[in-house]
Formats: sequence, C-alpha cells, structure tokens
Amino acid sequence: MRISSTVLGSLAAALITAGIAQAQAAEVYYNPANAASSSGQTTGYDLYKTIGCPGRGILDAPCAGPAPAKPAAPAPVAKIADTDGDGISDDKDRCPGTPSGAKVDAQGCELDGDKDGVVDRLDKCPTTPAGRKVNAEGCELDGDNDGIVDALDKCPTTPAGRAVNAEGCELDGDNDGVVDALDKCPTTPAGNKVNSQGCDLDTDGDGIVDQADQCPTTPAGDRVDAKGCSLPKVINLEGVNFDTNKDTLRPESSAILDDAAATLKRYPGLKVEIAGHTDSASGDAHNLDLSQRRANAVMKYFVDKGIEADRLTAKGYGESLPVADNATSAGRAKNRRVELRSLN
Repeated sequence: MRISSTVLGSLAAALITAGIAQAQAAEVYYNPANAASSSGQTTGYDLYKTIGCPGRGILDAPCAGPAPAKPAAPAPVAKIADTDGDGISDDKDRCPGTPSGAKVDAQGCELDGDKDGVVDRLDKCPTTPAGRKVNAEGCELDGDNDGIVDALDKCPTTPAGRAVNAEGCELDGDNDGVVDALDKCPTTPAGNKVNSQGCDLDTDGDGIVDQADQCPTTPAGDRVDAKGCSLPKVINLEGVNFDTNKDTLRPESSAILDDAAATLKRYPGLKVEIAGHTDSASGDAHNLDLSQRRANAVMKYFVDKGIEADRLTAKGYGESLPVADNATSAGRAKNRRVELRSLN
C-alpha cells in the first residue's frame, strides 16, 4: 500500500510535535556535552538546539536533570548556660555561684541595699548608714555590748552590765563625776565636791561633810555637833522652848532637838544627861518639878527618834544653876534652858 506524501508529512509532523511536547514537559534536561548551555542543563530544544541525553534519540524519553537543591537549614544557635539559674547567663554573670532563689542585680550578684558588704539575704540590719563597720550579720559593731553602736558610743569600753545613756556612757544620776555603779552617795547635792566613792568630802573626818562643816579642821577623834564643831562637855540646846509653866515643847524646838538626836546617833557610845533648868519666878519645889518634867519631855522626844533609853538620863535642877541674872527678863530667859551633859 502506498502512503501518500501528505499522510507521511502529517505523521512526521505529529511525531515531531509529540517529541517536542515530551521534551518540553521534562522541564530540565542534562547534557554536559552541550556547549551552548551555560549551566550544563538544557531547558528547551529551540533555545539550545539539543535534546535528551548522550546516546538517546530525539524521541527517546528524556533524562531528568538533578533535583533542585534544598535550602540549607539554619545552623542551631548555641544556648549560653546559666549555671546558677539566676537569670544571668554565665558569660555575663560576675557571681556565677549565687544560691538558688537569691535576688541578683544585672551582673548576677546578690543585692546589698545598704552597701555594707553583707548581702540582703543575710543582712539582719539592712538599713545600716553608709560607711559604718558591721559584723557578719550586717549589724553595726558594739564592742562593749552596751546597746550603743561603736560609731555613736562616746564611752566604748563600758564594763559589762552597766546601765548607759544614749551616748553609751554610764549613768551618773547626781552628776558628781562618779558613775552610779560606783557611787555610794548617789544623791549628792549639785556642786558638792566628792571623793572617789561619790560622797561629799569630809577633810577632817569628823562625819560632817566639808559643805556643811563650820569647823573643817576639827582635831582627829573629837566628837562634833551637827555643825562639825567639837562637842563641849555641856551643850546648851538653845532654842528649845516650852509653853509657859508647862512641859509642852513648842514647835520651834523640833529642829534643834533633831540636830541633837543626829549627833547622838553619830556617836552610839555617847551617854548623856538631859538637864532641865528654870528661872526663879516661882517657888523652889515648883521649879524643881517643872524642870524635871521638861527634862523628861526632851528624853521622850529623843527616844521617839530612835535613841536608846539606856543612853539617856533626865534630871531637873530647878533654879539652882542659873547662868544669868534672874533680875532681868533677858537673864530669866537664859536660865530657862535644857542642856546635854556628856557622861563619858
């Protein structure tokens, strides 16, 4: 059978069309011998005038080119360690061994609010003033343990247990220069000179302090009265008065009798006679009785003040021992008297 040229032409055209279509469908062809390809790949017959792979016909199945390269995965970012878990990476942490849970600053170091060198976590005194020395607990030093820190303590070596003021110095209630802990006379009047025990000076050692001693050079061993003067054998209690013709002591007598009682207490071995005297205005018997009752009244006063009765004797002398002229009122006033007479 004779095939017409028209049919052959149509068949050839169809085959060529099919091959070209198949080649175009392959998207990428690889032919390293194709000098016209700058990339070593052929993507179209019309462009590079070649098709297929070496040794293959134009109508053979084309060979596929290499698969497109996948983009490289990004390199993993290395995580910087935080060994102590304080939120600051090790490369920035200046205090890499911070205890767990401790609050830290931007450099990874524990907070120290008052800058005393003791971190807040351990600081029992977190508001210490700047520049103060502190102990391991962050509290100011108190060398003598008196409750006043050394920075404020004006007496930093106070003995243990002593009471102190706000400046750390021992209390001195009477301001005599002797602290209360050593002061045997803690109520010394202001301005009085004192000895090392805080007691008023008594230069002549007679028991009357210099401040009150009117005889500051009394010979050693002398008994003295409340004024610091040597006691005479007979002491006239001038100023001790009674109601007229009675044995009732008048109020102004108390001060004189109190001084006399103090003298008797200062010398517990001293025994005295209380001698009562009158003027001559009445009869002898009356005056003797009145003087005895008045002597008894003074003795009772002393006993009531704590003087032992066995140290006292009361005796009335009436008008028998005048010291002045009974002819005048002034003389009679002097004769109406009470005396203390030393018996030893």
